[in-house]
Order: sequence, then C-alpha cells, then structure tokens
Amino acid sequence: MKLMFAGFSVMLAASLASAQQETPDNPLVEGPTWNELKDDIVGKTAILDGAALFSVTAPYRANDAATVPVTIEQTEPAAGPIDSIKLVIDENPAPLAAEIRFGRAMAPLKFETRVRVNQYSNIRVIAETPQGSFMNGRFVKASGGCSAPATKDPVAALNGMGEMRVKLFDGETPTSNARREAQIMIRHPNYSGLQRDQITQLFISAHFITQLEVKQGDDLLFALDGGISVSENPVFRFSYTDNGATDFTVHAVDTEGNVFDRVLPKTPPV
Repeated sequence: MKLMFAGFSVMLAASLASAQQETPDNPLVEGPTWNELKDDIVGKTAILDGAALFSVTAPYRANDAATVPVTIEQTEPAAGPIDSIKLVIDENPAPLAAEIRFGRAMAPLKFETRVRVNQYSNIRVIAETPQGSFMNGRFVKASGGCSAPATKDPVAALNGMGEMRVKLFDGETPTSNARREAQIMIRHPNYSGLQRDQITQLFISAHFITQLEVKQGDDLLFALDGGISVSENPVFRFSYTDNGATDFTVHAVDTEGNVFDRVLPKTPPV
C-alpha cells in the first residue's frame, strides 16, 4: 500500500513542478461558452472580479490533461473568509467540476486539487464570501482529459477502492491554533463515463465520488460535491488551523452507493 500511494505522491509532485515552471500568464479568455453556462451555474447573481481576493494557479499547457493541478489561494485575508467555491471547466462535458464548502479553520483559503480538462478551456473559480460572489481563473491548453484511459484495468482499479492516506507538511504533532498544511489522497477510479475498456473497447460506466467530507475531530474542514471532472484517485492539499484534534475523519460516497469512512491520524504510527 505504501508503494501504491508513493506513486500518487510522485505523480502529484511532477504535476506541481510542471505548473510552477510554466512562465506564460494565462488569464481567462473571452468566449461564448461561459455566457451560455452562467445562468445554470450562478443564476442571476452578480459576479465581481476576484483578482484582488484570491489567485487561481493552473498550467498554461497541461502536462497531463487527466490530472491538471489547480490551486486556489486567498491573497486578501482581510476581506473575510471564502465560504464556498464553484470550480468550473467551461468546455468539459459536465462543466461544474465541484462545489466545495469550507469550515472556519480553512480561512484564509489555500486549496489544491486535480481535474480533467477535455479541451482548451477556461478553468474558473466562483467564490462566495460575506461581501458577495467573486470570480477568477486561468485558461488551460489541454485536451482529452475526460476520455483518457484509466491508469489501471477496471478490475485492478476497484481493488483497494476507498483506501486513503494523509501526508503532513508542517510537522507531525497536532498543535492547537497552529497554521498547518496537509494532503489527503483517496483511491478511487472516478470513471467519467467517457473512457473505454482497453481490452473490450466498450465504454466504462461512470463511477465517481459524489460527496466528500473532511473534518478534524468534529470540526468541518471542507465538504465537496463532485462530478466527472475530478481526476482519478483524487488528491486534496490544503492549509488549515489546527484545533488540536488527533485525527482527520473522512466520509465519502460514490455513484454506486459505496460509503467510505476513514480515520486518518495526524501523527503517523511508529
């Protein structure tokens, strides 16, 4: 199991390194798709420019369209907390990749995950705050992410499904009120419904995590409603204020009705 998750960490590190090495600025670009989507995503809500409130980092040209790293970081903490976000990939078959609600310990927000990008597209984040709704994003050159073959055959992919691992970046001892950073990795194929079995060439039915809730003790860190655009074997890296609890608790539900409940100690076993 350690080797399996070690592979996840190497893949994520490579994706992040690629993103950091990209030099071109890649702001959102004008296009007709968002105008068609906007009412379905946000209704008639007024959307303000979020550039002064938070940044969105994503590679200009993705190394792997099936695992594109996206980081949202609040750059103006004085503006108050970001209560929730909508993560939207304009040109994907299901543009609303995820809706994520954040607990108080996540402020100021720094949150990262990986998504599939099906064709050159804006990746936009709509953030809800006490002051209103704000939007920022990046344009990403990637294609084929939603139909890219899974890394394992269907039988192998289901083995170990629901296994989880936590990685801590700022020490290994829970300390109340300290600002810390963690990463949670979940084993799940997150099939999009657009991928083919490499042997039979038949489409693999959509099978993905729809709900995810992460807490420290009894306090919510974040709750996610996800779709097909969240990558295989989801990874979430985030900063949080430690409340002194000894464990993270994770609750996940997928489209097949499978429920995965795990307790992940903040201090690894000796």
